[in-house]
Amino acid sequence: MSERDQQIADAQKALQAGDFAAGLAQAEAVLAEAPDDADALYMAAVAHRYLGHHEKAQEALAKLHAAMPEYGRAWQEAGHLARAQGRPSEAIEAYTRATRFNPALEASWRALSELQGGAEAAAAKAQADRIKALPPELFAATNHLAEGRLLKAEEFCRHYLRSHSKSAEGMRLLAQIGIKLGILDDAEFLLESARIFEPDNVQIHLDYIDALRRRQKFARALEEAEALYLTQPDNPLFQSHLAIESMQTGDYDRAFQLFDAVLGKLPADPATLTSRGHALKTTGRTDEAVESYRAAFAAKPDHGDAWYALANLKTYTFTDEEMAAMEAHLAGDTLAFMDRVHMTFALGKAHEDRKDYQASFRYYEQGNALKRAQTRYSADQMSEELAKQRETCTPELFAMHEGNGDPSPDPIFILGLPRAGSTLLEQILASHSQVDGTMELPDILALAHRLRGRKAGQSRYPEVLHDLKPEQLAAFGKQFIENTRIHRQGAPFFIDKMPNNFRHIGLIHLILPNAKIIDARRAAMDCCFSGFKQLFAEGQEFTYGLTEVGRYYSDYVDLMDHWDKVLPGRVLRVQHEDVLDDPEGQIRRMLDYCGLEFEEACLNFHQTDRAVKTASSEQVRQPINRKGQGAWVPFDPWLDDLREALGDKL
Repeated sequence: MSERDQQIADAQKALQAGDFAAGLAQAEAVLAEAPDDADALYMAAVAHRYLGHHEKAQEALAKLHAAMPEYGRAWQEAGHLARAQGRPSEAIEAYTRATRFNPALEASWRALSELQGGAEAAAAKAQADRIKALPPELFAATNHLAEGRLLKAEEFCRHYLRSHSKSAEGMRLLAQIGIKLGILDDAEFLLESARIFEPDNVQIHLDYIDALRRRQKFARALEEAEALYLTQPDNPLFQSHLAIESMQTGDYDRAFQLFDAVLGKLPADPATLTSRGHALKTTGRTDEAVESYRAAFAAKPDHGDAWYALANLKTYTFTDEEMAAMEAHLAGDTLAFMDRVHMTFALGKAHEDRKDYQASFRYYEQGNALKRAQTRYSADQMSEELAKQRETCTPELFAMHEGNGDPSPDPIFILGLPRAGSTLLEQILASHSQVDGTMELPDILALAHRLRGRKAGQSRYPEVLHDLKPEQLAAFGKQFIENTRIHRQGAPFFIDKMPNNFRHIGLIHLILPNAKIIDARRAAMDCCFSGFKQLFAEGQEFTYGLTEVGRYYSDYVDLMDHWDKVLPGRVLRVQHEDVLDDPEGQIRRMLDYCGLEFEEACLNFHQTDRAVKTASSEQVRQPINRKGQGAWVPFDPWLDDLREALGDKL
């Protein structure tokens, strides 16, 4: 055990024994070496409160809130301190924050039941009683999960489930941990099992819908949301979930009806106003989307999702007052983590629009640093993964399986890096009468994940491609065609625009040898910097650092060079800058490659009325322009790390 860990352990023992002076001394010894140590700040705050040093307790908590704004125990301690000082309203606010960030804090629920009255007090007491009744292992797992210690939470959960294999709550918690860790297939299975043991447990149903949506099993998620809605058609929560699942399957009329029903009961609900704004944006009703987003943060000024949604339109300009409001929120210490992330990226865009590039880069850098600290992305690991594709997917592999797979010519894969112009190419091709635009479909990534196998740390993919039988390849191809049918509107061809599919072109060729593959490529600095300043909903973790995004681009180019060598002529490369220079020529080139006749609608793609779900939705509704070209140039003084990572790919 390190000296720091020993001091923290000694401080904890002293506090538990009621020796607050000794506990404080140990905490201060740690803080002398590491002034921002969260554990030491928390223990110092507790010790100061018990010793009556209220101002010093407040100072320690202020530092702790700034370092960890979503640390539930810190807010619980703030509630205890406010209560000790005779400030009940502040205590209620602090305890409420504590329970939002960590719902396993029984003391906070108990305090709320004592400080509040009526239904609120009763609800808080019920929560406190529920937590107290939890088995110790599940209580510990809930607490560790809330505080981000996922592996510790998993350990407690699995230990409990070994002797209580039919515990629905244990399964639900383990599924939540799986979702946090990105192990979505396990999470789906656990929640499906939990429903069998507790079919009336609403939270399990809601978690199951969430897991299905994350796996982009939208038809199943819609079925589950519909079933829940039918049990209580007037329940705003169930209406909201059904609206979101209706959006995912393209039924926007129904989604709007349901959103309006929710807002009829809860007219200032920020989450519903924001979701409705997303639906309006996706369907091209931009002015109404702006109105909905602004109503959301008018109702809840720190609702970061709505602030960033406005920035993400790419066409909205923030007012001076709106920028000042966001900066004031960021200066405080009460913002939730994602609200802080959303506002930093929004201010990056706001200052870029004002041509204050230094301030803009500072905010983009802050937002990316927050996200990077949260992810587990490793550039070295990604480089190794892509190198394995080059080593495994050889000319011999493809010769061995020539003529295998499903012969369907339906799919057109548009792949590459995000922010490389793929949405523009999709919009052009989807304007053709013979082509359906869909979305970024997860099916190829999910198949690759299944082929990895289930042994921790021992991936069988892509090496397993050498072991697959012709009938397996054909079955995988047929399954892709069937599973993606829900996203189509009846045209002979359809587009899968998942950019990360470039990692799996070998797999695509083996299971769908007649599919078309288009590599959307953009100049390195434009593409990488555009990715760096974009906050993605999920995935694309390589974008949260200049070095990381530069290395990823370099690895991508190397892998695409490999596919060109082992599958010559199989991939059509479309350079974004060539589309800007000669749109008609490049459009005809793509249509020829896809075996399609030229149609004038492809040139007038910006007039096509269809739902576009990516960050470029507003840009592709405008004629081709060069607004994004060279956008990195004003930021050049701060991009040395990106240039170094790109190396010869510049």
